[in-house]
Amino acid sequence: MARPPGLSARMKFTLSYAGIVVVAGAVLIGLAWWDLLRYVPDNDQGLLFTSPNRYLLSRIFGRAAAIAMVFLVAFGLVGGWILAGRMLSPLDKIADAARLAAKGSLSHRIRLPGKADEFRELSDVFDTMLEKLESHVGEQRRFAANASHELRTPLAISQSLLDVARQDPSLVDAELLDRLHTASRRAIDLTEALLLLSRGERGVFTRASVDLSLVAEEAAETLLPLAERRGIELEVTGEPATTTGSAELLLRMVTNLVQNAIVHNLPTGGRVTVHTEPQHRACVVRIENTGRRLPADLVPTLTEPFQRGGERVRDDDHAGVGLGLAIVHSIVRAHDGALDIVPRPEGGLRVTIRLPSP
Repeated sequence: MARPPGLSARMKFTLSYAGIVVVAGAVLIGLAWWDLLRYVPDNDQGLLFTSPNRYLLSRIFGRAAAIAMVFLVAFGLVGGWILAGRMLSPLDKIADAARLAAKGSLSHRIRLPGKADEFRELSDVFDTMLEKLESHVGEQRRFAANASHELRTPLAISQSLLDVARQDPSLVDAELLDRLHTASRRAIDLTEALLLLSRGERGVFTRASVDLSLVAEEAAETLLPLAERRGIELEVTGEPATTTGSAELLLRMVTNLVQNAIVHNLPTGGRVTVHTEPQHRACVVRIENTGRRLPADLVPTLTEPFQRGGERVRDDDHAGVGLGLAIVHSIVRAHDGALDIVPRPEGGLRVTIRLPSP
């Protein structure tokens, strides 16, 4: 943004320092002059009938005061310029780092040495901002690359099937149409998931009062056929827990969690429990499921887009797009909540969501 030219901060500090020195010197000289001359009589004989008198003393002291004032002005300007440069040097480093960041370089850090002061605090805050920004940009780049990869697969399959059908229409049968439908359905599901994830990240939705216990019951009712088909026991318990947010997004949040809990479960005899309760000015939703034991280092990556736990049970009934928990995390953050995922000692996961009460 273009701005009109003006004095630099260093010049302003220099003039301020010089002004303080000159004013302080002028006050001291004025007090000394007044205190000295008031005891000298204004006559030809001077003090005790000896010279000098007030007139001569004024001329002598005035010349010395003028020289002192010139010296103070020069000293204030030179000293102020040097001191201002030393004081503002950390800002130069921060400005250089900001210019590099503006050009796209986010890997550098300022790391000002010395004890904590305002400039060190500003530097540390800027370094923290760069670190988070670099992490966010890297995450977005990985997300874009993974999204492109995930979308390219079903689109490539669809293109291949269409090429086969175009070359030999007689080969078009129910199996080919089913495969084409499956590939198209996966591309559509992935696109919808990406749009929902973007909506949650932007936090653009209408807020209203939502009872999470009713949301949990609705999600469980929708997924009950899937649970019965897999032989999973699905149970919803708890008390009414009211929060403020988007009923649609909160329903998708709970539905994704329950769906993941059903799919990533034991082959037979599995169990999923959904519990809601008000707790310490917050409302809590807790989803637990049985399943195999997950390594501790895998759990923190589950909320990253397109990250899937290895060796988990999957089939064509629920192919998934790798965005389930990423969408949940996005919706929780958009509602100013907290998401906690921990592996159960006996296997499976315990997912706890805390949302603020109205």
